Amino acid sequence: MSWLWTTEDMIAAMAGRPFGTLPEGITGISIDSRSITPGAAFFAIKGDRVDGHDYASMAMANGASLLVVSEARLPAMGRLTVPMIVVEDVLAALGRLGLASRERSQAKIIAVTGSVGKTTTKEMLRHVLAPSGKVHASVASFNNHWGVPLTLARMPEDTDYGVFEVGMNHPGEIRPLVAMIRPDVAIITTIAPAHLGNFKNIKEIAAAKAEIFEGLEPGGHVVLNRDNDQFNFLDRTAQSLGIEHIHSFGQHAKAEFRLAEFNGSDENSTLWLTIGGETLEVALGAPGRHIAENALAALGVVKIVGADMQKAIEALATLKPEKGRGKRHRLVIGGGNFTLIDESYNANPASMRAAIALLAASEPTGRGRRIAVLGDMLEMGEYAQKVHTDLAVPLLAAGIEHVWLAGAEMAALKESLPESVHVEYRENTDELTDYVLNSVAPGDVLMVKSSLGIGFGKIVAALLDKFPPFADTQREF
Repeated sequence: MSWLWTTEDMIAAMAGRPFGTLPEGITGISIDSRSITPGAAFFAIKGDRVDGHDYASMAMANGASLLVVSEARLPAMGRLTVPMIVVEDVLAALGRLGLASRERSQAKIIAVTGSVGKTTTKEMLRHVLAPSGKVHASVASFNNHWGVPLTLARMPEDTDYGVFEVGMNHPGEIRPLVAMIRPDVAIITTIAPAHLGNFKNIKEIAAAKAEIFEGLEPGGHVVLNRDNDQFNFLDRTAQSLGIEHIHSFGQHAKAEFRLAEFNGSDENSTLWLTIGGETLEVALGAPGRHIAENALAALGVVKIVGADMQKAIEALATLKPEKGRGKRHRLVIGGGNFTLIDESYNANPASMRAAIALLAASEPTGRGRRIAVLGDMLEMGEYAQKVHTDLAVPLLAAGIEHVWLAGAEMAALKESLPESVHVEYRENTDELTDYVLNSVAPGDVLMVKSSLGIGFGKIVAALLDKFPPFADTQREF
């Protein structure tokens, strides 16, 4: 049996004590009793809303071979017969196991942060590095104070490439996470006005993202967006920390990994990358200039870590957008079909503009319309009215004539759009969902986007539930 961890190593790493007869090892780690797999350990973390100790019985029923529980809750768990490792604090113990995982690993470790494109770039790196070795990467957006140690602790010892996403809403949140990850390569995809309500200005956001430099391994590499206005600040910050290997990507003439040309369609795209004096043609299985820019960063990392560039380029041709991040569905309606672009995972001003550009590049059929279905961008603070009003500029520039809105903040965009744009506004997601379901028509292209907390995923789910996939394209492209 190939163990993820032996229980002996777990006890030593976590400073825990065994309770009951422990198995020799575990095959996985979970903090969700519903998704536990047989042979895995269940860490009973106490979160903001639920306490994992209350779900220990369910974890056992679902096949957990081991529980990691806190000393304080042990007396209340006397009925359970499953083996346990008892610790003072379960989340802290998971963190110590993550540190032990990093210590034992010989993998090349890559960390990704940025205001937009973190998850897409992380998934792209998973995809392009896979032909060159065993890749371990964050699940979904596991990028916070529990997601990072969990991803580290789950990393198999024989991993060749570890890819970690690092997120933040406030200053100081990246610093402890990157101290655990200790990346060999750190990427900042871009700096944009996300979480503006928690910062004074964009420079403060850049400074918070720059915390990723502080955990870089000696001799490590930094990859920065040369087209971003904060490039010079980030470059200087990295240099001030003694980082010697600073790389850049983008269209800028001085970018090391440079986008020489881009040709996009509504289903895929082609880019020409200039790197080391050589120009490479790269076919992408996903549309959008912003995806092409992420690909530059990913291929730059391939070059830096010495992975196989040709295989990485070939892999990009099969890349598909993730759920909520530009995934497309062609659905049957009446005697025809329409296209749904699912951008419902999250939103800030920069990602809104990218999604609007994606919609603009998509061709309706017949009498179909391009329709932007937009919800509030959260955490904008005092800037909320301005950033929502400002969306009128890219919408008008893209020629989007149908805009369907919901949310208190989107009322500002409604007022700023001219009469030439057909605007439908509803106060909440449920009301807009009803309108969308009854108003979409054959040939339409709908792009659905909002911050996660607004719940526009409901609109996507309702459309997918009501309208079947188009029979001739049983794929989701």
